[in-house]
Formats: sequence, structure tokens, C-alpha cells
Amino acid sequence: MARPHAAAIVEDAWHRQVNAVLRARGWQTRIVSHTGYGSEAFVRVLGRVLLTRRPEQHPGADAEASVPELRAAEEQQRGWRAFITAPAMNVPVTITVGGRTVHTRSDRSGYIDVQVRDHGLEPGWHDVRIESPDAEPVDAAVHVVAPEATFGIISDIDDTVISTSLPRPLIAAWNTFVRAGNARHVVPGMATLYRELLAEHPDAPIVYVSTGAWNTSPHLNRFLKKHGYPLGPLLLTDWGPTNTGWFRSGQEHKRSCLHRLANELPHIQWLLIGDDGQHDPKIYGDFAEERPDRVRAIAIRELTPTEQVLSHGIPVSNEELAPRHRQRRDVPVCRAGDGYGLLRLLRVALSR
Repeated sequence: MARPHAAAIVEDAWHRQVNAVLRARGWQTRIVSHTGYGSEAFVRVLGRVLLTRRPEQHPGADAEASVPELRAAEEQQRGWRAFITAPAMNVPVTITVGGRTVHTRSDRSGYIDVQVRDHGLEPGWHDVRIESPDAEPVDAAVHVVAPEATFGIISDIDDTVISTSLPRPLIAAWNTFVRAGNARHVVPGMATLYRELLAEHPDAPIVYVSTGAWNTSPHLNRFLKKHGYPLGPLLLTDWGPTNTGWFRSGQEHKRSCLHRLANELPHIQWLLIGDDGQHDPKIYGDFAEERPDRVRAIAIRELTPTEQVLSHGIPVSNEELAPRHRQRRDVPVCRAGDGYGLLRLLRVALSR
């Protein structure tokens, strides 16, 4: 095995020191659940184990939590507090899914990402139990996709369903130090687009993929629920050092999520929805070239010139400056400024 990057070694040493000090002061572990997904063959269970002074307070953070629970989670860790967390490293974790119980440990950043097979759950939404010593057990929602489902949606979040109206470099800082809700607005028609499409495909899964940090998941789930977006897993990232470098690649995160979902749910053809403010058109186009049998269509929300400037500094899409991407003719691409325009175009494209 290759030696971990120096950044990961330094971060791990810091976390071990912090863990020792906080445990000596009586801090205990708390489990944060995230929404998972799967099929009749497996489920992917997501969560995180943290150290806290108040282990008895654990408002739900997954998409099935109620609005009051999500509001409580936001109020408890709003602003900069959401990013100042103490991960519980290498903590024993027990996961119970249907009739199966598996034992694992949290990773170097406290995360739990486990695939459980032979669970015996029927298609639909279920709760799985996550337990760890000294922590109160919590339930995590998982969506078991029906084997007869052939259509699904993968959606970006920032500038696709949420408009921040802030320069891209300031988004993370604003969301860290200021209450995030003040800076975020719904993109017109996107919730209607998703609800209409899923009404026509009742068994279809929807997965939200973003380069945002896992720390923001309670707020994102509350935002999506408040504005009528369908329930679905969020696949976010852990900001900071990795075993290969100082920072994670947002583009690589999206690519790996696309390929993983294509491999795990091979019977699904995905509608890929994003925006032209960053790299979604290229990422989706490359994926369609590599896995044409897994892509039903691509929908791109076109940003206004002002939004383009805030996104990457110039009033035109990055596509205008890049070599023209050769698009597969059998993968329709729809472009519009909001969800209503995309819905009209997709109804035609998906009916072919």
C-alpha cells in the first residue's frame, strides 16, 4: 500500500490529539445519519461519528427527518459551528439492516460508508439502525430501488436547484460564517420538474450529487424539503486533506459518483441534471461517451450572464472557451434557464 500523503498524516495526528483531549474532558460520541440507497442485493449506509459535549442531542440530518428536526440540527450547528467538528476516529460501529447485522469502524474522518448485502428488505423506503459504544443509536433512511425501475435522476445542487447569488470563492466562507439560508434561493421550476418526472416514474430513484461538505447536509435537506423537492440521498464530500493530496477534487467526486451508481444500479438509465456554470456539461458528456447505455438524457440549466460572472468570473459559460465536445446523437441534451423550460424539452426528448 502506498504511503499516505503528508497532509493526511498531519491531519490524522491532529485528530488523534483532539480526540484524546476531548475524551479526557468527558466528551462522548454522537452518530449523525445520512440518507442511503440500494437495491434488493445491497444497501449503502452512510453516517458519521462525532465527539460532542451533549451526546443526548442528535437531531436527524438525513432526508427523512422532519422539518423541526432539521431546523433543530441547523440551529445547533449553524454558521461556523457546522464546520468545527471533532470526528471520532476508528470507533466501533454496528449496523442493522433488516435481518443483517454488520460490524465496522468509522474512518479517519469519522465517516461510515458501508455496503450491506443480503439484507432482505423489499423495495421502498426503510430505516436502518446505526449503533456505537457510548452513543445513542440512530436510524438512517435508505431507499431500496425496485428491480423493475429503469429510470432515475442524478442532480447537481448549487446553481441547479439552489442559487446562491454569490461569487463562487465566497460561497464556502459565507455558508461557514453566516447563516446559510440568507444566501440561498430556489431555482424556479426545478422542484416542479423533479416532481413531474417522478410522478411519471413512481419507482425511480433521485440522487443529489454535490461537491459541498457533509457538514451542510442538515441545511440542504431542510432546504429541499421546504421547497418541495423529492426525497433522495445526498452524496457530498469531506473537505480537507486526503491520502493523495491536500484537497479533494470536486470533478473527480462527481465522476466517481456517476460510475458507482451506474455499476451498483445497472438496470437504471439516468437523467443527468446540472448547470453550465462550472463543469457539469463536460462531466456528463464524458460519462455519456463512456457509458451511453446508462444515460437517458442530459439536462443543463443555463445560468444568466450575471450568474456566470459570480460562478467563475466571466459572463459566458466555460463551454464557450473549451474545445467543442462531441456529443453522442443518441443521448438527447436539453438546455433552458429554469425547470419549466427544461420540463417542456424533456417531455419531448424522453418520449422518443
